[in-house]
Amino acid sequence: MIVHDRKKLDNEVLINEADTLYKGGFISKEQKKFIEKELPILNGQKNILVRIGFFLLGSLLYGSICGMISLFGINSEDIYLKICCYIFAVVGFAGAELFANQEYHNQGLDDAFILGAILQVGIAVTITTDNYEAVVAFFMAIAAIIMFLRYLHLLSMLVFCLATTAFLSFQMFEFGDIGKAVLPFTAMIFAAISYFLTRKLINKLTKSYYYNGLLLANSFCLILFYLSCNYLVVRELSAELLGTQIRPGTDIPFAFFFYAFTFIVPIVYLIQALRSKDRIMLWISFLAIGFSIYTIRFYYSVLPIEVALTLGGLILFAVAYFSIKKLKEKESGITFKPDRINHSDDFLNAEALIVASTFGMKPEVKIDYPMEFGDGGFSGGGSGGSF
Repeated sequence: MIVHDRKKLDNEVLINEADTLYKGGFISKEQKKFIEKELPILNGQKNILVRIGFFLLGSLLYGSICGMISLFGINSEDIYLKICCYIFAVVGFAGAELFANQEYHNQGLDDAFILGAILQVGIAVTITTDNYEAVVAFFMAIAAIIMFLRYLHLLSMLVFCLATTAFLSFQMFEFGDIGKAVLPFTAMIFAAISYFLTRKLINKLTKSYYYNGLLLANSFCLILFYLSCNYLVVRELSAELLGTQIRPGTDIPFAFFFYAFTFIVPIVYLIQALRSKDRIMLWISFLAIGFSIYTIRFYYSVLPIEVALTLGGLILFAVAYFSIKKLKEKESGITFKPDRINHSDDFLNAEALIVASTFGMKPEVKIDYPMEFGDGGFSGGGSGGSF
C-alpha cells in the first residue's frame, strides 16, 4: 500500500535517531553528518515555513491545472458542473502519485495535491448527494485514510479523525431529538473504544511507518473523550441542537455528571501521564484543566477577573515552586533534572543571563599583557636561559 521506498523510510528513522543522539551529546557533529551522507532519504522539508511556501505554490499549480481543464469543459455547462469536482479529485490523486514517484514526502507540493484531492472528493459528493452531510463525511474519511496509508500523510489522518467524528454525529442526528440527546455519551464511548484500539495498534507495530499517524489519532481520541461530556460543550450544543432554554434556577439533564466529568477527567489524564511518562497526555491534561476552569468561569463569575487572574497566578507559582523544590534532587523518574536527549543550550544560556542580571555580575574580560612569562623572554628568567 505504501508508495514510498521503505528502505529510505527506514533511513529517515535512523537519521532522526542520530539527530536525537547528537542533541543529547552522545555523538559528534561529524558523526551525524557522516550518517546523513551514508543514508539516502526521501525529499522532504522540515522547515515549516518553507513547507508552507511550497504548499502555497502547489495549491497555485493545482488550481492552474483545474482552471485549464475548466476552459475545455465549460461549454458543457450543467453536465460539466456535475462531474468537474470528480475530475479535479482525479487530478489531485494523480499529482500526489506523481510527486510520490519523484520521492517527495511532506515537502509541501505533495501536501497541496493530497489535501486538495480530499477536499474535491467532499465537494463532489456534496453536489451529487445534494449536501447529505453523513455521506459527505463518510467519503472524505475514506479518501483521507487512503491518502494516509499510501503516502503516510499525517494531516490526512487528522482529516480522517475529524471526518469520522462528523460522520458519527450526523448519523446520530438521523434519530432526531433522541439521537441528539445521547450524542455526548455516544461520542464518549466512541472515543474510549478508539483510544484503546489505537493504543493496541501502536503496541503491536513492528515498523514505525504508521506510528506518527496512530499517535495523532490516539491523542485526538483523548481530546474527543474530554470534550464529548464537557459541561460547556454539552450545554451549548443542547441549546443549539435541541433548542433547550436554561432558565434561572434550572440546569441541563445529568448536570451533576457533566460537572464531575469536566473536572475528574483532566485529573485522571494528569495522573496517568505522570505514571506512564506520556508527555503528550501531560500537555493535553494541562489544556483540559485550563478549559475546565474556563468552563465554570463562563457561567459562574465568583470573583472579578483581575482578582481571579492574580489568585490563579499565585497558585500556579506556588505549585511550580514547591514542585521544583521537591523534584530538583531526584535522579530518576519524575525529576526536574534536564533531559539529556531533549537538551538545549538555550536553557543554560538563559540561566546564566538570569544569574548575571540578578547579582550584577559582569562577564570576565581577558587582559592582554605586554610581556609573556616563561621561556626566559624577559628579565633573565625562564627555562630558555635567554636574557
